[in-house]
Amino acid sequence: MSWDRPFAQPVPLPEGPPAQTLRDAADYVRKLPLPERDCQEWRLAVQMLIDAAEDRGPMLFARMGIVRALEARVERTTLAPEPQGQDQDRGKLKCDRDASI
Repeated sequence: MSWDRPFAQPVPLPEGPPAQTLRDAADYVRKLPLPERDCQEWRLAVQMLIDAAEDRGPMLFARMGIVRALEARVERTTLAPEPQGQDQDRGKLKCDRDASI
């Protein structure tokens, strides 16, 4: 198992330097708040990181998992707040709805 495997292209992260290796990406994910880390996109990204570290999956999938989870994070934070009411949970990811309960 090698968490020091480098990505073909670094993964730009919102804070700090880009993730150069699987370990860099895993460290970033570990620092996320637990409710966010429990989202489906991050759980899938973590599984792809583990698979790549254990030589059971390609590095490209690990990189794609992190990039997709980061994109989903940006989408969740840039959506305009909806008016209060019955439909306020519509359009939110399940993990966002669960975190607000």
